Amino acid sequence: MATLSLINPTLIDWTKRLDPDGRIATVAELLAQTNEILQDCVFKEGNLPTGHRVTIRTGLPAVYWRALNQGIPPSKSTTAQVDEACGMLEARSEVDKELARLNGNDAQFRLSEDVAFLEAMNQEQASTLFYGNNGLDPKKYLGLAPRYSSLSGGNAQNILSAGGSGSDNTSIWLVVWGEQTVFCPFPKGSTAGLEHEDLGEQTVYKSDSTRFQALCTRYCWKNGLVVKDWRYVVRIPNIDVSDLIGETGTQAITASTAIIKLMARAMHRVPNLAMGRAAFYMNRTVHSGLMLAALSKSASVLNIHEGLTQYGTPMTWLSFLGVPLRKSDALLNTESVVSA
Repeated sequence: MATLSLINPTLIDWTKRLDPDGRIATVAELLAQTNEILQDCVFKEGNLPTGHRVTIRTGLPAVYWRALNQGIPPSKSTTAQVDEACGMLEARSEVDKELARLNGNDAQFRLSEDVAFLEAMNQEQASTLFYGNNGLDPKKYLGLAPRYSSLSGGNAQNILSAGGSGSDNTSIWLVVWGEQTVFCPFPKGSTAGLEHEDLGEQTVYKSDSTRFQALCTRYCWKNGLVVKDWRYVVRIPNIDVSDLIGETGTQAITASTAIIKLMARAMHRVPNLAMGRAAFYMNRTVHSGLMLAALSKSASVLNIHEGLTQYGTPMTWLSFLGVPLRKSDALLNTESVVSA
């Protein structure tokens, strides 16, 4: 049983959030991450209460050259259906009513907690988009990495190994977001995005059967991932992080701007970049290393752009051949080698 101090803010937690004048301090969010993939995802209501059923064409009909006065046999295409489940990410906050109302700062104190919960939900969602595996945890949905995990097999042509063989590997992902390519469904009849519900004052029971009045909040995010057309995702795995930082081995600049060449190849693995919103995703280690490698080759390889996100907020980004380079701290530097 978790102790109260681990699941409920205490007086010590409260005092740590006070400025010298007694007001709630602005918390330095040192644990905050950059996960720009969450700004790019295309969200779509699923056609199932638990997710989305995808119909995929698996075969084309046979066609024939016909001579005069000769017939041809009938033919048909073939399809298959795949059900993609959504996961339900949830958290609850319980703050002692009297603790929250000390000095009349209850709203500010609860807001400082909300910010932390929202960041935790964002980080978990971004991590699951890449690494979620419902085979290991059936409560999660299937992320990208388990779908693109072998250099042989069905979608192997969209996995371009960077040659790393150690234990400190990472990946770059090219994703084309769109309703016909890759999107994030939410259950039929539900709401897209993160839900924040103020449950008000409730009686909270402790493990020793005592109770207290708490101000409670519920956070919920129902989401999944549908790769409707696997050709619109390309993974560049086995990027050796230590080689990249030291500019040696498989990622030595003299060997080639290896990653840049792989990114160019990745773009040509996609049938049509105009089918949706395309972006490369990488962690900040690769983002900085790629910039240095590109600049050593040509100052014009990367370009800086300014614009708005789909939510209308301003943003500045780097691009490679017109495709934005987006940072995601959810991408690990400790990935296993992707092999055949």
